[in-house]
Amino acid sequence: MGELREGGRLRSLPAQPFRVLALLTDRAGEVVTRQEIRQCLWGERKYVDADRGINFCVNQIRNALRDPAEKSRYIKTLPRRGYRFIALTTRSMPAGTAMRSIATASAEAGSSSAISPASPSLAGTATPERASVASGRGARRAVVLGIAATVLLVLGVISLAVRTFFYPHRATALTAADYIVVADFTNTTRDAMFDDSLTHALTTELRQSPVLTVLPPATVRETLKMMGLANTQRITPAVAQEICLRTGSKAVLNGAISLLGGTYLVELDALACGAGDVLASEHGEAKRPEAVLGVLSGAASRVRRRLGESLPSVRKFDVPVQATTTSLEALKSYTVGIKVLTAQGDAPAVPFFKRALEQDPKFAMAYATLAARYNNLAQPSLALDYATRAYELRDTVTEPERLLITARYLRITGELDKLTQTLEMWKSEYPRDGRSYGGLGVNYVFMGQYAKALVECRQAVRLDPDDATAYANLSIVYLALNRTAEAQAALDSALTRRLDGVELHRLLYSLAFLRRDASEMQRQAEWAVGKPRSEDDLLSAQSDTAAYFGRNASARQLSHRAVESAVRADSREAAALWQVSASLREAEFGERRQAASEVRAALRLAGGRNVKVLAALALARAGDTTEARALVTELERDYPNNSVLIVYRLPSIKAAIALGEGKPHQALDVLEAAKPNELGQPTPSGLAPLYPPYLRGRAYLALHDGAAAAVEFQKILDAPGIALNFPLAALARLERARAAVLAGDTPSARSGYRDFLDLWAEADADVPLLIAARKEFARLH
Repeated sequence: MGELREGGRLRSLPAQPFRVLALLTDRAGEVVTRQEIRQCLWGERKYVDADRGINFCVNQIRNALRDPAEKSRYIKTLPRRGYRFIALTTRSMPAGTAMRSIATASAEAGSSSAISPASPSLAGTATPERASVASGRGARRAVVLGIAATVLLVLGVISLAVRTFFYPHRATALTAADYIVVADFTNTTRDAMFDDSLTHALTTELRQSPVLTVLPPATVRETLKMMGLANTQRITPAVAQEICLRTGSKAVLNGAISLLGGTYLVELDALACGAGDVLASEHGEAKRPEAVLGVLSGAASRVRRRLGESLPSVRKFDVPVQATTTSLEALKSYTVGIKVLTAQGDAPAVPFFKRALEQDPKFAMAYATLAARYNNLAQPSLALDYATRAYELRDTVTEPERLLITARYLRITGELDKLTQTLEMWKSEYPRDGRSYGGLGVNYVFMGQYAKALVECRQAVRLDPDDATAYANLSIVYLALNRTAEAQAALDSALTRRLDGVELHRLLYSLAFLRRDASEMQRQAEWAVGKPRSEDDLLSAQSDTAAYFGRNASARQLSHRAVESAVRADSREAAALWQVSASLREAEFGERRQAASEVRAALRLAGGRNVKVLAALALARAGDTTEARALVTELERDYPNNSVLIVYRLPSIKAAIALGEGKPHQALDVLEAAKPNELGQPTPSGLAPLYPPYLRGRAYLALHDGAAAAVEFQKILDAPGIALNFPLAALARLERARAAVLAGDTPSARSGYRDFLDLWAEADADVPLLIAARKEFARLH
């Protein structure tokens, strides 16, 4: 059995690469052709992928010797010819060892050699001409034949030259501020099951390190665009090096898998950006495909250690990727889903994640990823089902995955206190991961704490500058703070980076609305035409705008189109959400029968939590307090820990019920719970904002306290970036005029009515609210 040692320590080198190393050292200074290496390894055997096998063996030797091809001190590559061993070598044999024929060579053992790379301080520049061997060629050949498969290579025991070679190539410790570019795995096994899946597995392994930071996929895609390449381009080692240079990253991690003699060989090489110096190199062998993930996990852990992560950290954050899924087939389906998600969006990716779950029903991240997809597709009930299953499996995954799964589950269940704790822990353990900051920002938006939200959302953009959602969240915060120029700048930055997504276009539409830029609003609406799960979103936004100006017939038509579009996209819950949102407008405009009809239609489409929340509010505002109260009972029973419901939505619904039953004092009492968060924008989807101050204002009107009512309605008028085009922003003008009447301030009342009637100058004449407003204004003259 041959051995390779460094400083007395055994270094691993598979049998075939070891045979190639023995051949090269035997003929040090000479050219060894690729045909000769093939003959050495496989003889006359046919149907062998010799080129790949030889490349693998030489790479394994270079890894063991820390000998990059670009700056080799041991093995010189002669393109299309072969290789030459160029280092100085000395050889020794135990006393009494005889030279003998090749027929008896395999029985011999015990020879040793010392190999010294040429060192500038000792031997000058290594060249083929300076490479020498202590004995003549014939003696060398006889010695090697005499010890064939049992050569013992001792590296660096005494030689200063060896030490000066090895120590400069020790891994340079990286920090969390240093990005690593992960290249796509080179798969020469011809088994497509390994395509992409091993790259994903390796990235998962690295991301659990709190010290090493993988370059975000969005940044990789953006850099590919800057290079003039498609974002689906394979990240070869050469492409990875260019990405590394362009992004200021510190290292490239290359992976490869090959199949030799029935054994799967897995290699990992961490190279310094630019120079290509080897920072770390590990490999492993698997006897069957199912064992590859375990071998990869072990190699990745060793690479982390050699790149500077402490042993306690590696031990603490070292869950093998097969703990998430033991199925290579499931991992393959999952990685294809990720690619489809990146290229085409949420809906087309769903079947691939479902397929992954069919292949492995315990694949936690597949459940969590589906939860996110359905949440984005406005199907919160399905999202909750998948998030719950992922949460039940959270103890079987890596630490970053556990944090993500927990945060996603708590987001969907609305447990904001626990979610905040989880996100703070995430920030503490992985301070370079922008998702935790973005999640906290969204939390603070829900609670109406926009100054805190701004800090977190800015940091999220700084850490993930190519994440479209991060820019969208930042823009939402700026809008809430009435900083529209900065909101526009955030969206412009996203567009400059060629980011896209319905959330960006919905916000661009909202900004255009605030500027009353009809052509830009139309342009954003046209962008969504024909795009599933984007078209219905923008159609619903258009319907709100029509209702804002009192054009209720047009609003109904647009809402109907939004519902149809969502149904075509197989998103019935989104369709129900648009329909129930329309019912709430009808109730506020005094169209009670229409409101009740829309609610029933929405509940027939889907009866999820968010639909029931808006349905209960619409029914209460339409005067059907009995059915509204029944829905409240269901919500309290089914979601007892949902803090968004408890502190915002349920108080609003209960206040609307109290007002419908002529109990304004009771309405004010229940709204106290919502006061700290009344300017927030909680689920569902930020719809129906600012109801706590609106209903409080209506309660004060019922109590004939005009001054107090005016304060509440003014809160809405002072927050155009929160109200946006939701009709309450228009109705608050009318209610403020009514408050001025009660306060005896006739000039302010007249001004308020004119303001509202001017806004509704092109409104449908038969809207009950408009008819009432005109009569009230006439009485002031």
